[in-house]
Amino acid sequence: MKTKNGRGSSASRHGNPMEAGRHRGERGEGSHRNDGRGDDAAPLLRQRGHETQRYGSVVRMPIGLDERTCQRSCDALNQLLADTISLRDLYKKHHWQVAGHTFYQLHLLFDKHAEEQNELVDTIAERIQLLGGVSVAMAHDVAELTRLERPPRGREEVPVQISRLLEAHELICKSCREIAKQADDAGDDGTNDLVVSDVLRTNELQAWFVSEHVVDTPLVKAE
Repeated sequence: MKTKNGRGSSASRHGNPMEAGRHRGERGEGSHRNDGRGDDAAPLLRQRGHETQRYGSVVRMPIGLDERTCQRSCDALNQLLADTISLRDLYKKHHWQVAGHTFYQLHLLFDKHAEEQNELVDTIAERIQLLGGVSVAMAHDVAELTRLERPPRGREEVPVQISRLLEAHELICKSCREIAKQADDAGDDGTNDLVVSDVLRTNELQAWFVSEHVVDTPLVKAE
């Protein structure tokens, strides 16, 4: 078909409308190519898929440990991770809600300990992944797994806050010694070192700092 200027229409030149559309796409008209005029920079939203690895399973990693050893270490470390996440959050709760004459000192101390526990959380979780496992992560999963007693939503007195922290530290310290022995017997030296050098020693030191705040000793006049 001829136009007034004697030239054929786009559809005629290319044979049919579909062919014309293809050539427009090649020139970039409506194209999604990365030519600066498409929408390739737009994020792909609302994507879902299947799990790539089931929680509780272990994939073999080239680290010289058998699957059974990695499985046992991952199971124990996930329990330790859930308890450590809960302790970190307990410190944050008390950091925000502490009150009374020792507010300033405990407000700062609880926050410092929370940050140290947060570093342990990352260290434990990465060890689990390194062993081929899947680290527990979400709050609702942690709440189901942790052995720490759940505190109320509201405020509590300072001695009660400290008692909760000390009970959590003791539970974690006992768990560390059990995991360390199990790892040592199985030849999992990396897990043994992490649990003793990082987790156990940090919790022992924090327990000391916190416990000294509930020693009933005179502040001004000696008895």
